[in-house]
Amino acid sequence: MTHPTPREATRSDADLVAAAGAGDEQAFRTLYRAYARPVYWLAHSLVGTQADAEDVTQETFLAAWRKLPALELAGQSLLPWLVTICRFQSANRIRRQQRDREHTAAAVDETLPATVDVEQQVVDAAQVERIITEVGTLSALDQQIFRLCAAEGYAYHAAAERLGVSHGVVRNRLSRIRAQLRSSIEPEGT
Repeated sequence: MTHPTPREATRSDADLVAAAGAGDEQAFRTLYRAYARPVYWLAHSLVGTQADAEDVTQETFLAAWRKLPALELAGQSLLPWLVTICRFQSANRIRRQQRDREHTAAAVDETLPATVDVEQQVVDAAQVERIITEVGTLSALDQQIFRLCAAEGYAYHAAAERLGVSHGVVRNRLSRIRAQLRSSIEPEGT
């Protein structure tokens, strides 16, 4: 897995979007590496299978690549915009699959379980979306710490080296981030 260089990690989403919109493929790769995993998680919670989630993730970034030249990102995270695209791509995929099943009575989709807990899928998708939204409100450093440690599996020490901060900063901030996320996703009234 390729990770952004320290110089890339310090560029803001707005800088990367502007560069990618102007055709800089490396800037787009940096954005992809930063956001592919959360987009995949959301897609999987919406479409329910690994293969479909991978396809939706690719379709999301393809649509994003096409729309980047017109996007003006005013110092915000790119993630909420990608979430919106992902939701549309997922909905389109689900509609296409339903249409295909209706028009092909003999076709049996063996990738779907015999019973689908739609309510649980909706709850899971809503929870992932709340997490993504909450992460988008964090400071740039906290977003990077969350992405490296929680999304990409970096150890505290490796994340600290990558970000140029101490091990303690990563550990303490990640603990605070996790507490904030837990409190934001718990059902109200619990």
